[in-house]
Amino acid sequence: MRSQDEAPDLKKAGAAIEQAAWKDYGYLNFTKAHYEHYAGLLDYYPEYQLYLVDEGTGYPVAVANSVPFAYSDLDALPAEGWDWLVETAVRTKSEPSNTLGALAISVPAVHRVKGYGRLLIRALVELAKIKGLQAVVAPVRPSAKAAHPWVPISEYVSWTDEKGRTYDPWLRSHLSAGGRLIGPCERSMVVQEPVAFWENWSNQRFETSGTYALKGALAPVKIDLDHQTGIYEEPNIWVRYAGQD
Repeated sequence: MRSQDEAPDLKKAGAAIEQAAWKDYGYLNFTKAHYEHYAGLLDYYPEYQLYLVDEGTGYPVAVANSVPFAYSDLDALPAEGWDWLVETAVRTKSEPSNTLGALAISVPAVHRVKGYGRLLIRALVELAKIKGLQAVVAPVRPSAKAAHPWVPISEYVSWTDEKGRTYDPWLRSHLSAGGRLIGPCERSMVVQEPVAFWENWSNQRFETSGTYALKGALAPVKIDLDHQTGIYEEPNIWVRYAGQD
């Protein structure tokens, strides 16, 4: 495991891995918090950007992005998840940080059965302890929710599988790594763009106003033809890990 400040030469490869892992959800790059602050935050905190490196090639195979921030009530995290975390990290730069916010874990499809995601989760928890932070919080994107876009996230998080485990596999990974579910963040990432933007991403035409499911999206996009806008509010689940308590 290497951090960006230890190995700045890996930054370009790490960015390519993140882009490849999230290419089908590129519309998420258009939240206000993402396009105004995300890249700058990663550069400001290089020691919090982790690369899982293949020892044979010296090349990263997965990436975890995180930022420290200051917040007082970690058991009352807001409905505005990922966007809020980014904006709070920017706003509290000059304050003593007490929490690590996990922004993304990017594992290319070819490596997703190798347990790299769990390794990176544990690495973030260990990083928080090394930095003396009280906790790690993550607005987790439940991976199987895309198959159920019309189900409210508050209902989805309560689902269990035939073994009685949490239904969503990515949430299960967080739980097995020691995470605790805090609750939904219904407006974790909010994208408001013209209808043409959404038609381009979805490869479909919106002839009437209403809600439409998009491939890979966790909730429908709300199309308003009168105002020629579409709003997507991505729901995530807050997960918390103990740090240096």
